[in-house]
Amino acid sequence: MPPKKDTKGTKDSTKGGKKTAADDKGAGKEKKGGNAVKVRHILCEKQGKIMEAMDKLKAGQKFPEVATAYSEDKARQGGDLGWQIRGAMVGPFQDAAFALPISNVNNPIYTDPPIKTKFGYHIIMVEGKK
Repeated sequence: MPPKKDTKGTKDSTKGGKKTAADDKGAGKEKKGGNAVKVRHILCEKQGKIMEAMDKLKAGQKFPEVATAYSEDKARQGGDLGWQIRGAMVGPFQDAAFALPISNVNNPIYTDPPIKTKFGYHIIMVEGKK
């Protein structure tokens, strides 16, 4: 990187690396994929039930309809958990949510296979990131 040539010898000049620090911060945010996701999920305690829900999604049924019929959590909202910030979700769920691309309920991109957490099995989709 060009600033290193100028800052090679002195401690004081390394403090002045504002451009590099700002670049590092920006790159860090991009790598993390944002700090919040608008997420929906279908949660079932039993693996057999979540696989039935997965079959419905693969057959073309809309995500909120399947969530209302199968999910054991937030079923009234079609599985909508709203905006969730990084650190507020259980580990495997959070990792999957931030790894998914943004999609919509009519053509969802979801976790396949379902994600297992201490709460049960989840099918997750993401509607937005920020």
